[in-house]
Amino acid sequence: MIACLLDDSALLALGTGYPALSGFIVDAAAGRAVLAVPALCLCAAEAQRPGIAEHIGMLPVDIEPLELSAAIPAAQLIGDGVDWRIAQAIAGALPSAVHPDGRVVLSVETARYQGTGIEPIDPGAPGLR
Repeated sequence: MIACLLDDSALLALGTGYPALSGFIVDAAAGRAVLAVPALCLCAAEAQRPGIAEHIGMLPVDIEPLELSAAIPAAQLIGDGVDWRIAQAIAGALPSAVHPDGRVVLSVETARYQGTGIEPIDPGAPGLR
């Protein structure tokens, strides 16, 4: 089973019917994938498209709260100059006790992750469909 994080760009694309991301939602509903949305990513998407958070909340995804264990590494990344919209996704993608192999970040704006050590996947990119 694949464990993925959806960033704000993926959420916005999903809201426009991005077929490759819709497939991940189907996989999650069928138990073939575990999808999570970092709270900061959801906030960023909601700021750009009011109402999308309610839509995302109805999907088979877990919303990861910005608790202390997430806030500290995200804040350190932001302090280092990482875009706040993706900081919690980066922190959540790193290997941890819960996810020893880390998690895959799904994003349609993969260039934002350059230099972070995270290699997000755009599921709609040529060669991945």
